Amino acid sequence: MASSHLPPDFTLRQLSYFVAAAEAGTITGAARAMHVSNSAMSDAITELERIIGEPLCVRRQSKGLVLTPAGAEVVRRARQVIDDASDIPTIVRSGGDALSGPLAVACYPTLAPQLLPIILHDFGSKHPDVDITIVDTDHEHLEEQLESGRVDVAFSYDVLVPGTPHRRELYRIEPHVLLAEAHPLSSREAVNLEELRRDDLIVFDAPPSSMNTMAIFGSTGFRPRIRYKSSSFEVVRTLVGRGLGYSILFQRPRIDVTYEGRPVRAVGIEPAVDEVAVDVIWSNTRRPSRRVEALVAFVASLDW
Repeated sequence: MASSHLPPDFTLRQLSYFVAAAEAGTITGAARAMHVSNSAMSDAITELERIIGEPLCVRRQSKGLVLTPAGAEVVRRARQVIDDASDIPTIVRSGGDALSGPLAVACYPTLAPQLLPIILHDFGSKHPDVDITIVDTDHEHLEEQLESGRVDVAFSYDVLVPGTPHRRELYRIEPHVLLAEAHPLSSREAVNLEELRRDDLIVFDAPPSSMNTMAIFGSTGFRPRIRYKSSSFEVVRTLVGRGLGYSILFQRPRIDVTYEGRPVRAVGIEPAVDEVAVDVIWSNTRRPSRRVEALVAFVASLDW
């Protein structure tokens, strides 16, 4: 029985050129990336606009290319179409089992040392034809990156997940006090924060750690004496190792030594405070590719 759906008049090449232009922000940049002339790139986009019957972008010589609302929607859907089309040869050759194509992954910086090596090595070894790239982003732009298709999968603390993407909890982290080995309380299993009232606090000044740290102190009835703040996780650990204060951290490296080689100790907090969950997230407005589904299933199967 013949299909009632007529094939579209536009081509995959036109969609690919338009997506490239949207990502590059200029016709020239997109033409360079696709190894075609500026005129070929411009003509393809013009023809795509004619076929769709909507202006998809505004081309400004000084400001580059700006998408219209219709253009942004076309880019979002075109990425899915291109993604599906790129899977066809591998699916046919493998009988439907193998995966190939791009997979863009974003990860919160303090989670990256634990998560990314596993994804790049273990998942990458299992699916060698998947081209995994790491996308640098922050939680303020993460929702936009997911919905635009620039990021396929992201890993974040649950309190930082923007919008309402699909999400799955992987594991939970319990905060701890980081002390220099020479600190008199470093041999304890756990400490009450009241016992550190006279000590200086070194704040890891990056969300959600900074917010959660101050929330923890809000329940103690005293304001900590903050000596230093740093957005660098390792700088905080190094200052603690020098004996310049203590810190409250969530992520814990497997080795209790700073970059300078000074020993530090992670000590529990009593009474216990709330844990923070680590989630894998992906778009709820775009159909996940087989690569996304495979990565989510892979990380969910691990014993974190």
